[in-house]
Amino acid sequence: MVCQASGTAISTSANREQQDRVTLTQAPPPDTSRLRIVRTRRAYSRWAADQTFEDYALRFTARKARAATPMRAALTALGSTSFLALEAMGGTLTLAFGFSNTLLATLLATVVIFCITLPLCVAAGRAGLDIDLLTRGTGFGYIGSTITSVIYASFTFIFFGLEAAILAGTLHALLGMPLWLAYLGCSVIIIPLVTWGMTFIARFQIATLPVWLALNLIPLVALLLTHPALVPGWAHFNGLTPALGEVNAIAIGSAASVIIVLVCQSAEQIDFLRFLPEQTPQNRRAWWVALVLGGPGWVVLDAFKIMAGSLLAWAVLQGGFSAAQAAQPGLMYWLAWSTCVPPQLAAVMTVALVALSQIKINITNAYAGSLAWSNFFSRLTHTHPGRVFYVLFNIAIALLLMEAGW
Repeated sequence: MVCQASGTAISTSANREQQDRVTLTQAPPPDTSRLRIVRTRRAYSRWAADQTFEDYALRFTARKARAATPMRAALTALGSTSFLALEAMGGTLTLAFGFSNTLLATLLATVVIFCITLPLCVAAGRAGLDIDLLTRGTGFGYIGSTITSVIYASFTFIFFGLEAAILAGTLHALLGMPLWLAYLGCSVIIIPLVTWGMTFIARFQIATLPVWLALNLIPLVALLLTHPALVPGWAHFNGLTPALGEVNAIAIGSAASVIIVLVCQSAEQIDFLRFLPEQTPQNRRAWWVALVLGGPGWVVLDAFKIMAGSLLAWAVLQGGFSAAQAAQPGLMYWLAWSTCVPPQLAAVMTVALVALSQIKINITNAYAGSLAWSNFFSRLTHTHPGRVFYVLFNIAIALLLMEAGW
C-alpha cells in the first residue's frame, strides 16, 4: 500500500510539472504597446552618409579611401604652400629687421617647425587620423580635442579672410572691381571646389601645380637676370631701422616669433596626409618621400617664398615705391613680371598668379575648417548636418569679417 501511494504521488507531481510546462509555452506574448523606442543622441543628414561629401570628418580615414598613390596625396597637401601672405611676411620682416636677421629667423623657425611637424605627419599617415583624433589620442581627451578643434577652425577662417582679401585687393587695384564684390566673388568661388572633398581637391591642386610654379618662378628668374645688381644691395640691407645692426639677437627672435605662427599649417597638411595609402615593403621609399615632401617639407617651400618676398620687397623699394607698397604681393609680382613682358601683360599675369595662389590656399582653408567645425559641433550639439554645411559656415564667417573691414 505504501508503494502504491508513493507511486501515485510521484505520478501526480509529474502531471503537475507537465501542466506547468504547457502553461509556460502557451503564455501570451508580452504587451508590445508598452515598449518605448529611445531616440539616438546623434542625428545626421543625408550628406553625412555620403563619404564623397564627408571625407570621414568625424572618424579615421577608411582603408578604401586611401587608395591614391603616395605622391598624389603629397602634391595635394603642397597646395597649401601657395599663399602670398608668405611673400608679404618676408617683405615686412625685411623692411623691419633687414636681410640677415630675416634670413636667420627664417632658418630657425624652419628647423623648429620641421621637427614639430614630422612626428605628427608620420602618425597621421600611418593611421589615417586628422588633427582632432591625434589630439584626443595624445592624452587631451574629448574636451581637449574639442577645444583644439575650435581653435583650429578659428585659424582657418581668419586665414581664409586674409588670403581672400589679398586677391580682392589685387582685383580692386588692377581691374577696378569694387571691394565688396571682390570679397564676395573670392569667397563664393571656393564653395564648389571644396564640396566634393579630397576627390576633386586632389585633381585641382595637382593640375594647377605646374601653372602655379611657372607663374612664381618666371618673374623671379627674369628679375635676377635683368637686375643682378639688386642682390648685393639686398644682402646688405639692414632694414628701415638700421640701429638694430646687421645681426641682432632681439631682431632675430622678434622675426622668428612671427614666422613660428605658421606651425598651425601642420594641421592642414595632416588633413590631406591621412589619405596616404598604407605603407608596404613595395611602396616604403615612395611613402616616406611623399610624407616628408607633403608633411614637414612644406615649411622648406614656405621659407623659400618668405625670402622671395624679401627680395621682391627690396626691388619694389628700389623702384621708388613706399615701404607700405613694398610689402604688397600684387605689386611685388607686377614689378617682377614687368621686367620680361609689357606692363599690360604683366598686370594680367599678376592677376592670374594671385588668383590661382589664393584659390589654392583657400581651398585648403575651407576644407580644413569644415573638418574642424564638424568635430567641434558634433560634440557640442550631438548633431551633424554634414561637412558641406560647415564649408558654408566657415566661408560665411570669413566673408563677414572681410565685408566689415576687419
